[in-house]
Amino acid sequence: MTGRRALRALSLAGALALWQVLTTYDVNLWLRFEQFPTVTDVARTFARRAAGDAYWQDLADSLTRIVTGFLLAAVAGVAVGTAIARSRLVADLVGPVLEVLRPIPAIALVPVAILLFPSNEQGIVFITFTAAFFPVLVSTRHAVRALPPVWEEAVRTMGGGRWRVLGSVVLPGALPGVLGGLSVGIGVSWICVISAEMISGEYGVGYRTWQDYTVVDYPGVFVGMVTIGLLGWLTSTAVEVLGRRLTRWLPRSAVHEPPPPARRARRGTAPGPDGPGPRGRVAGPAPARVPVREETAS
Repeated sequence: MTGRRALRALSLAGALALWQVLTTYDVNLWLRFEQFPTVTDVARTFARRAAGDAYWQDLADSLTRIVTGFLLAAVAGVAVGTAIARSRLVADLVGPVLEVLRPIPAIALVPVAILLFPSNEQGIVFITFTAAFFPVLVSTRHAVRALPPVWEEAVRTMGGGRWRVLGSVVLPGALPGVLGGLSVGIGVSWICVISAEMISGEYGVGYRTWQDYTVVDYPGVFVGMVTIGLLGWLTSTAVEVLGRRLTRWLPRSAVHEPPPPARRARRGTAPGPDGPGPRGRVAGPAPARVPVREETAS
């Protein structure tokens, strides 16, 4: 584990070193780096902004939006996905509408959010919710439909009702698939919330990054990009850690575990087909006993 962490840290350090070299020497080989800020420029700008209150206020606003929209999407996606997978009536009534809406990018709903909600804050949360809702919905639907029917039949045989089946079979069995949808949904949510803040926001990391671009403050733009990347990485890691804790009951893969050491035969024994035997002879199956016929006296 320590070696893997060192390797990951070395990877990040190598990427930063390459960035510093390309921007310091203004490398221009088809890709143009002469206008890019150096790592030191971005670090100085980041330190200056981190010392003020505006940076942390923007960060808190973006986190509030992403957490609110993502939690709502997680609850609604699991509930609707389970209902569609378990009920033909719900699948026929709700499924076609959702399938028509699903291909529409969440960021394309910005005009709808502006017209529909009374404030930009509610509109941005709605866009974040929409971005995460469909990945969770689809993963939940497929996970529930893939459950073996014998599990439900076993619970019903023992007298379990519909809610017992839902709580003991459906939700625990579909949990790994649901967690996959949550991991995808949190990443898509960050893409859409930042885009929504750039288009219609009044504060937040995305809004501040766009404002820096309009005034040609490229170090500030990269500070915003680095902040977005770190926030996305932290929230995705939090979802994965939560998923591992919720699925501790699942068997773990033994791919990385070393094979057990071979047991050595004791001294004085030689291996045979059925294991070690006495020294100088090979152990094998015991010879069959020949029955002795008793002769009756005449």
